[in-house]
Amino acid sequence: MKVTILQRDIIWADPSKNIQRANEAIGNNPGSDIYVLPEMFSTGFCTNPEGIAESNNSDSLKLMKQKAAEINAAIAGSVAINESNCYYNRFYFVKPDGEVTQYDKKHLFTYGGEHLRFTPGEERVVVEWKGVRILLEICYDLRFPVWARNRGDYDMILYVASWPTPRVAAWSALLVARAIENQCYVAGVNRVGTDPTCEYCGGSVIIDPYGKTIAACATGEECEASAEVDMEKLEAFREKFPVLNDADEFERK
Repeated sequence: MKVTILQRDIIWADPSKNIQRANEAIGNNPGSDIYVLPEMFSTGFCTNPEGIAESNNSDSLKLMKQKAAEINAAIAGSVAINESNCYYNRFYFVKPDGEVTQYDKKHLFTYGGEHLRFTPGEERVVVEWKGVRILLEICYDLRFPVWARNRGDYDMILYVASWPTPRVAAWSALLVARAIENQCYVAGVNRVGTDPTCEYCGGSVIIDPYGKTIAACATGEECEASAEVDMEKLEAFREKFPVLNDADEFERK
């Protein structure tokens, strides 16, 4: 299964232009099975979503459905959503047949005030595509390994983010850690550019279960990178070195 990560600059609070640019980026990179966009790809990371957040039947979701059907591939990325007067940082995974799987960000970024406006999700979400089980995660979730702990229920994690430049070393280190400790592939897609409060340099990568980078975007630039998720190699590695069988038992409360 081929995965393409789309490291993009995002025009602040302008869904129509960002949707158009996302459409072009996907169209310029044919032949993948999944295309992954950054966190809040249509608006930028907004902690004051009033007047910016989209409806649950947003133009962003419509584009994702349309493009997925057009190119017969899955499209993934998060959008700021206003649903019943509650705001969610919602990760959509859209398949070509129109099926939509959604995950609402669990760990809201309190340092940036995200928790003051947004409602946290409560459910961990795994979606299957092309024989690969994929855990959906958003940005700050990366710092909390218990939430992402592999219970034998997934093969890959997708992280979409707006992770600022001053903390990008943590982003890079934690992506590798999640791949190694969960014996899985990890794709991390961060944005570039600036918004009213932060600068972003990217660091978008795809990492294999050994912790090796198998695809990477250039630092500070809009670009794309692709890699193959090889389930035969993953299953052989897990069988040869069954580290997940020795994981500690725990119950999340």
